[in-house]
Amino acid sequence: MTLRDDRRGPAAPATPAPARRRRPSRALEVQEAVKEIIVRRGLAAGDPLPTETELMEELDTGRNSVREALKALQAVGIVDIRHGFGMFVGQMSLSGLVDELAFHSRISPQDEPNHLAHLTEIREVLENGLASRLIDRHGGALEELLGPVREVVEQMEAESLVGAVAPETDRRFHDLLYRPLGNPLVGRLLGAFWQVYYQLSDDLGTPDESPEYVARKHRDIYTAVIEQDRAAVEAAMSAHFAGIRTRLDRLRGA
Repeated sequence: MTLRDDRRGPAAPATPAPARRRRPSRALEVQEAVKEIIVRRGLAAGDPLPTETELMEELDTGRNSVREALKALQAVGIVDIRHGFGMFVGQMSLSGLVDELAFHSRISPQDEPNHLAHLTEIREVLENGLASRLIDRHGGALEELLGPVREVVEQMEAESLVGAVAPETDRRFHDLLYRPLGNPLVGRLLGAFWQVYYQLSDDLGTPDESPEYVARKHRDIYTAVIEQDRAAVEAAMSAHFAGIRTRLDRLRGA
Protein backbone atom coordinates (compact mmCIF):
# COMPACT_ATOMS: atom_id res chain seq x y z
CA MET A 1 0.00 0.00 0.00
CA THR A 2 1.46 3.36 -0.97
CA LEU A 3 1.05 6.51 1.12
CA ARG A 4 -0.58 9.48 -0.55
CA ASP A 5 1.69 12.52 -0.80
CA ASP A 6 -0.54 15.36 0.46
CA ARG A 7 1.17 18.63 -0.38
CA ARG A 8 -1.85 20.87 0.08
CA GLY A 9 -0.98 21.66 3.72
CA PRO A 10 -3.43 21.99 6.59
CA ALA A 11 -6.94 23.02 5.73
CA ALA A 12 -7.71 26.71 6.21
CA PRO A 13 -10.00 27.45 9.15
CA ALA A 14 -13.59 27.94 8.21
CA THR A 15 -14.68 31.56 7.94
CA PRO A 16 -17.33 32.25 10.54
CA ALA A 17 -20.66 33.29 9.17
CA PRO A 18 -21.39 36.99 9.69
CA ALA A 19 -23.50 37.64 12.77
CA ARG A 20 -27.11 38.28 11.93
CA ARG A 21 -28.39 41.62 13.13
CA ARG A 22 -31.25 41.09 15.51
CA ARG A 23 -34.37 42.90 14.44
CA PRO A 24 -35.94 45.16 17.09
CA SER A 25 -39.13 43.85 18.62
CA ARG A 26 -42.39 45.15 17.25
CA ALA A 27 -43.09 46.94 20.54
CA LEU A 28 -39.75 48.76 20.31
CA GLU A 29 -40.56 49.80 16.74
CA VAL A 30 -43.90 51.15 17.95
CA GLN A 31 -42.15 53.14 20.68
CA GLU A 32 -39.98 54.86 18.10
CA ALA A 33 -43.00 55.43 15.84
CA VAL A 34 -44.96 57.10 18.66
CA LYS A 35 -42.01 59.39 19.44
CA GLU A 36 -41.78 60.24 15.74
CA ILE A 37 -45.49 61.12 15.70
CA ILE A 38 -44.96 63.51 18.63
CA VAL A 39 -42.01 65.20 16.91
CA ARG A 40 -43.53 65.28 13.42
CA ARG A 41 -46.79 66.81 14.62
CA GLY A 42 -45.04 69.34 16.84
CA LEU A 43 -46.79 68.16 19.99
CA ALA A 44 -45.78 69.61 23.35
CA ALA A 45 -46.08 68.35 26.92
CA GLY A 46 -49.76 68.00 27.83
CA ASP A 47 -51.01 67.73 24.24
CA PRO A 48 -53.35 64.79 23.50
CA LEU A 49 -52.04 61.76 21.64
CA PRO A 50 -53.90 59.48 19.22
CA THR A 51 -55.98 56.82 20.91
CA GLU A 52 -54.82 53.24 21.19
CA THR A 53 -57.12 52.23 18.33
CA GLU A 54 -55.90 55.09 16.15
CA LEU A 55 -52.28 54.07 16.75
CA MET A 56 -53.10 50.48 15.83
CA GLU A 57 -54.57 51.65 12.52
CA GLU A 58 -51.89 54.23 11.74
CA LEU A 59 -48.99 51.92 12.56
CA ASP A 60 -50.67 48.78 11.22
CA THR A 61 -49.93 46.76 14.31
CA GLY A 62 -51.69 44.80 17.02
CA ARG A 63 -53.09 45.96 20.33
CA ASN A 64 -50.51 44.08 22.44
CA SER A 65 -47.56 45.78 20.71
CA VAL A 66 -49.17 49.21 21.12
CA ARG A 67 -49.93 48.64 24.80
CA GLU A 68 -46.45 47.32 25.53
CA ALA A 69 -44.88 50.31 23.76
CA LEU A 70 -47.10 52.82 25.58
CA LYS A 71 -46.30 51.31 28.97
CA ALA A 72 -42.58 51.61 28.23
CA LEU A 73 -43.00 55.23 27.12
CA GLN A 74 -45.06 55.97 30.21
CA ALA A 75 -42.29 54.58 32.43
CA VAL A 76 -39.81 57.15 31.09
CA GLY A 77 -42.28 60.06 31.12
CA ILE A 78 -42.77 60.44 27.37
CA VAL A 79 -46.42 59.40 27.52
CA ASP A 80 -48.90 60.27 30.25
CA ILE A 81 -51.82 57.81 30.40
CA ARG A 82 -54.81 59.17 32.30
CA HIS A 83 -57.41 56.48 32.64
CA GLY A 84 -60.80 57.78 31.65
CA PHE A 85 -59.33 60.84 29.93
CA GLY A 86 -56.89 59.59 27.29
CA MET A 87 -53.19 59.76 26.51
CA PHE A 88 -51.04 62.86 26.47
CA VAL A 89 -47.45 63.89 25.84
CA GLY A 90 -45.76 63.57 29.24
CA GLN A 91 -44.00 66.23 31.24
CA MET A 92 -40.24 65.86 31.59
CA SER A 93 -39.48 63.87 34.72
CA LEU A 94 -36.29 62.77 36.45
CA SER A 95 -38.10 60.30 38.70
CA GLY A 96 -36.36 57.33 37.09
CA LEU A 97 -32.97 58.88 37.79
CA VAL A 98 -34.00 59.65 41.37
CA ASP A 99 -35.09 56.09 42.07
CA GLU A 100 -31.96 54.63 40.49
CA LEU A 101 -29.59 56.90 42.43
CA ALA A 102 -31.37 56.26 45.71
CA PHE A 103 -31.36 52.50 45.18
CA HIS A 104 -27.71 52.25 44.17
CA SER A 105 -26.70 54.47 47.08
CA ARG A 106 -28.25 51.90 49.39
CA ILE A 107 -26.39 48.94 47.88
CA SER A 108 -22.95 50.56 47.58
CA PRO A 109 -20.21 48.96 49.72
CA GLN A 110 -20.30 50.60 53.15
CA ASP A 111 -16.60 51.49 53.15
CA GLU A 112 -16.74 53.29 49.79
CA PRO A 113 -18.26 56.63 48.77
CA ASN A 114 -21.74 55.89 47.46
CA HIS A 115 -23.76 57.58 44.76
CA LEU A 116 -25.10 60.14 47.24
CA ALA A 117 -21.57 61.26 48.08
CA HIS A 118 -20.79 61.69 44.40
CA LEU A 119 -24.13 63.44 43.89
CA THR A 120 -23.33 65.87 46.71
CA GLU A 121 -20.01 66.71 45.06
CA ILE A 122 -21.73 67.31 41.72
CA ARG A 123 -24.38 69.49 43.33
CA GLU A 124 -21.78 71.65 45.09
CA VAL A 125 -19.85 72.16 41.85
CA LEU A 126 -23.10 72.89 40.00
CA GLU A 127 -24.30 75.46 42.53
CA ASN A 128 -20.93 77.21 42.61
CA GLY A 129 -21.07 77.49 38.83
CA LEU A 130 -24.65 78.72 38.84
CA ALA A 131 -23.87 81.37 41.46
CA SER A 132 -20.92 82.54 39.39
CA ARG A 133 -23.17 82.75 36.32
CA LEU A 134 -25.63 84.85 38.32
CA ILE A 135 -22.86 87.30 39.16
CA ASP A 136 -21.69 87.43 35.54
CA ARG A 137 -25.14 88.07 34.11
CA HIS A 138 -26.82 90.32 36.62
CA GLY A 139 -24.11 92.05 38.65
CA GLY A 140 -25.45 95.08 40.46
CA ALA A 141 -29.09 94.10 39.86
CA LEU A 142 -28.81 91.02 42.07
CA GLU A 143 -30.14 92.59 45.26
CA GLU A 144 -33.38 93.54 43.52
CA LEU A 145 -33.69 90.26 41.58
CA LEU A 146 -33.06 88.15 44.66
CA GLY A 147 -35.60 89.90 46.88
CA PRO A 148 -37.63 86.64 47.14
CA VAL A 149 -34.48 84.83 48.29
CA ARG A 150 -33.95 87.37 51.08
CA GLU A 151 -37.52 86.70 52.23
CA VAL A 152 -36.84 82.96 52.33
CA VAL A 153 -33.68 83.55 54.39
CA GLU A 154 -35.72 85.61 56.84
CA GLN A 155 -38.28 82.79 56.99
CA MET A 156 -35.45 80.31 57.71
CA GLU A 157 -34.22 82.51 60.55
CA ALA A 158 -37.72 82.72 62.00
CA GLU A 159 -38.18 78.95 61.75
CA SER A 160 -34.82 78.33 63.40
CA LEU A 161 -35.95 80.22 66.52
CA VAL A 162 -38.90 77.91 67.14
CA GLY A 163 -37.61 74.59 65.77
CA ALA A 164 -36.03 73.07 62.67
CA VAL A 165 -35.82 74.81 59.30
CA ALA A 166 -38.43 73.12 57.13
CA PRO A 167 -36.97 71.10 54.22
CA GLU A 168 -39.42 72.84 51.88
CA THR A 169 -38.04 76.24 52.93
CA ASP A 170 -34.47 75.07 52.32
CA ARG A 171 -35.42 73.72 48.90
CA ARG A 172 -37.22 76.97 47.96
CA PHE A 173 -34.08 78.97 48.79
CA HIS A 174 -32.02 77.11 46.18
CA ASP A 175 -34.81 77.14 43.62
CA LEU A 176 -35.37 80.90 43.88
CA LEU A 177 -31.65 81.72 44.01
CA TYR A 178 -31.06 80.57 40.44
CA ARG A 179 -34.42 81.48 38.94
CA PRO A 180 -33.10 84.74 37.40
CA LEU A 181 -30.96 82.58 35.08
CA GLY A 182 -34.16 81.55 33.28
CA ASN A 183 -33.08 77.92 32.92
CA PRO A 184 -36.00 75.59 33.79
CA LEU A 185 -33.72 72.54 33.94
CA VAL A 186 -31.88 73.96 36.95
CA GLY A 187 -34.93 73.68 39.16
CA ARG A 188 -35.66 70.17 37.93
CA LEU A 189 -32.12 68.96 38.59
CA LEU A 190 -32.00 70.48 42.06
CA GLY A 191 -35.43 69.01 42.73
CA ALA A 192 -34.13 65.58 41.72
CA PHE A 193 -31.21 65.94 44.15
CA TRP A 194 -33.65 66.85 46.90
CA GLN A 195 -35.79 63.80 46.20
CA VAL A 196 -32.78 61.50 46.48
CA TYR A 197 -31.85 63.04 49.84
CA TYR A 198 -35.46 62.68 50.99
CA GLN A 199 -35.60 59.00 50.05
CA LEU A 200 -32.39 58.37 51.98
CA SER A 201 -33.18 60.61 54.96
CA ASP A 202 -33.69 57.64 57.30
CA ASP A 203 -30.30 56.18 56.32
CA LEU A 204 -28.53 59.53 56.80
CA GLY A 205 -29.83 60.14 60.29
CA THR A 206 -30.39 63.41 62.14
CA PRO A 207 -28.37 66.46 61.01
CA ASP A 208 -25.60 67.61 63.35
CA GLU A 209 -26.08 71.31 62.59
CA SER A 210 -28.39 73.45 64.69
CA PRO A 211 -31.30 75.21 62.94
CA GLU A 212 -29.58 78.55 63.61
CA TYR A 213 -26.45 77.31 61.85
CA VAL A 214 -28.47 76.14 58.84
CA ALA A 215 -30.17 79.53 58.53
CA ARG A 216 -26.84 81.37 58.94
CA LYS A 217 -25.13 79.35 56.20
CA HIS A 218 -27.92 80.16 53.75
CA ARG A 219 -27.66 83.84 54.60
CA ASP A 220 -23.91 83.60 53.97
CA ILE A 221 -24.58 82.22 50.48
CA TYR A 222 -27.15 84.93 49.74
CA THR A 223 -24.87 87.72 51.02
CA ALA A 224 -21.85 86.48 49.07
CA VAL A 225 -23.85 86.41 45.83
CA ILE A 226 -25.29 89.89 46.42
CA GLU A 227 -21.80 91.23 47.11
CA GLN A 228 -20.48 89.43 44.01
CA ASP A 229 -17.73 87.85 46.10
CA ARG A 230 -16.90 84.59 44.33
CA ALA A 231 -14.42 83.40 46.97
CA ALA A 232 -17.01 83.97 49.68
CA VAL A 233 -19.61 82.11 47.61
CA GLU A 234 -17.34 79.09 47.34
CA ALA A 235 -16.55 79.15 51.07
CA ALA A 236 -20.23 79.47 51.99
CA MET A 237 -21.18 76.61 49.66
CA SER A 238 -18.47 74.40 51.15
CA ALA A 239 -19.73 75.11 54.67
CA HIS A 240 -23.30 74.46 53.57
CA PHE A 241 -22.48 71.00 52.18
CA ALA A 242 -20.13 70.08 55.02
CA GLY A 243 -23.06 68.80 57.05
CA ILE A 244 -24.20 66.25 54.49
CA ARG A 245 -20.60 65.11 53.98
CA THR A 246 -20.22 64.57 57.74
CA ARG A 247 -23.37 62.45 57.83
CA LEU A 248 -22.17 60.40 54.87
CA ASP A 249 -18.82 59.79 56.54
CA ARG A 250 -20.60 58.68 59.70
CA LEU A 251 -22.77 56.32 57.64
CA ARG A 252 -19.62 54.75 56.18
CA GLY A 253 -18.05 54.47 59.61
CA ALA A 254 -15.21 56.82 58.66
